[in-house]
Amino acid sequence: MAKELKATEEQIRYAKILDLGMKVGLFVLIVTFIIYLTGIAAPYIPVNDLPKYWGMSVHKYLEAAHIPYGWGWLGMIGKGDFLNFIGIAFLAGVTIFCYLAVIPIFFRKKDTVYGIIAIIEVLVLVLAASGILKSGGH
Repeated sequence: MAKELKATEEQIRYAKILDLGMKVGLFVLIVTFIIYLTGIAAPYIPVNDLPKYWGMSVHKYLEAAHIPYGWGWLGMIGKGDFLNFIGIAFLAGVTIFCYLAVIPIFFRKKDTVYGIIAIIEVLVLVLAASGILKSGGH
């Protein structure tokens, strides 16, 4: 007879937070896209101007459109096309919240190695998201 597999407490907590985060992120993406489509918040780059940027590299696009690098988009959050970034940034960060939620479980269960690995994972993700280690000299 096959042994029935059950999810662990930390797997269930991680999955619940990931599920909630995905739903919230998707909702934010839908709402901000509707705001963009309806013109409630005017875009930084008019839709008719978009084709002139399509063939550019990211670097040339950012320069030509006078868009800041990294987290500089936060200063442009009032523009419809940048408002969409809120949902994207949130979804990108959901994993951090998942790890933060399971760290106490690991230590309570005396799974110290997993707890330390999860802490390191959070630190790596936060460091990567911070933009401190920028490539290309920007």
